[in-house]
Amino acid sequence: MYKKIAAAVLFVMITSSAIAEPIVTDSTSRSTTDSTSNSTTTVKSPPPTAVAPAITVINSDVCAVGYSGATQTQILGISFGGTTTDKNCERLKLARSIYDMGMKVAAVSVMCQDERVFTAMMNAGTPCPVDGKIGEQARIIWEADPVRQPQKVKSKD
Repeated sequence: MYKKIAAAVLFVMITSSAIAEPIVTDSTSRSTTDSTSNSTTTVKSPPPTAVAPAITVINSDVCAVGYSGATQTQILGISFGGTTTDKNCERLKLARSIYDMGMKVAAVSVMCQDERVFTAMMNAGTPCPVDGKIGEQARIIWEADPVRQPQKVKSKD
């Protein structure tokens, strides 16, 4: 997603700067009071500026990551921003909360939704709980129905 946004911004920058005529920000006015004196006034204006929005996530208990960006050409300025949710952070917080309520097997089950944790638990000889079963009974169920095992999440890159 980030690559698509960056590519779109880069495209707008390149195309608009290639076809744009320069913008002159100086203006000069002359006035003559008599034949011997001239007065010149030059007014300079600031260039156009796009400012990226500030995405602030102050609370450390929020599983969100902010992103923003901006680009400016002589004709067009674009800025964008937003947040994305960190699913692994949410999983850790859920498991911690469930564990703090005394539900240890349920907390392990939440963590086992991650393929890496599932594989580590199987390799350690302590399979993840399934259908209210733990230990050897859970291992038998997992091996009998591998479709139920968490799948590795493939990145979009």
